[in-house]
Amino acid sequence: MNILKFFFNKQLETKQEVMKKFLIVGLGNIGDTYVNTRHNIGFQVLDALAKDQDASFETEKLGDITRFRYKGRVFILLKPSTYMNLSGKSVKYWVNQEKIPLENLCIVTDDVHIDFGSIRIKIKGSAGGHNGLKDIQEKLNTQQYNRFRFGVGGNYARGRQADFVLGSWTKEEESQLIERIPIAVKAILSDNPELMEKLEKQIKEIIN
Repeated sequence: MNILKFFFNKQLETKQEVMKKFLIVGLGNIGDTYVNTRHNIGFQVLDALAKDQDASFETEKLGDITRFRYKGRVFILLKPSTYMNLSGKSVKYWVNQEKIPLENLCIVTDDVHIDFGSIRIKIKGSAGGHNGLKDIQEKLNTQQYNRFRFGVGGNYARGRQADFVLGSWTKEEESQLIERIPIAVKAILSDNPELMEKLEKQIKEIIN
């Protein structure tokens, strides 16, 4: 085999492997104080996803990491240890470390602008007042990345948003999460837009 062709094929194989790698980041705050809070739904979804795939997190630089393969794709799950407002530092490090194309980056986050339990998937947009997303956009210098938004509702008085998202789930919400988090897990693993639309619709039917 021609040596130039050999190196070209190797570069192509490497590029194809990179394109099959996905970095899924669940946003949240570390520490027992925040374990069961609305702001930590990103951590909760990733914990459920890891459990579904029999994967275990290990503490590495700037976060807890686990990896698994699913239908020919490599999933890298990251729970940043930088606290919510500095999430971008961890995300940027692991995007560069694993050579993740931005189209293969997905941020799982809470959203007070949509109903509790609803899920929305966006490929770009503003931070919408979310400090974690704001820091990620500043560190990556772009809004062009996927967001998996999990609705926590907006049942709070004016000026009390921080207290609300840092507050614990109600007993009713906790019981409903048992049904809704697995749907979020299926949506993240799916590479089929039609299935993702069906899962979003399924959530809406549960809510209504």
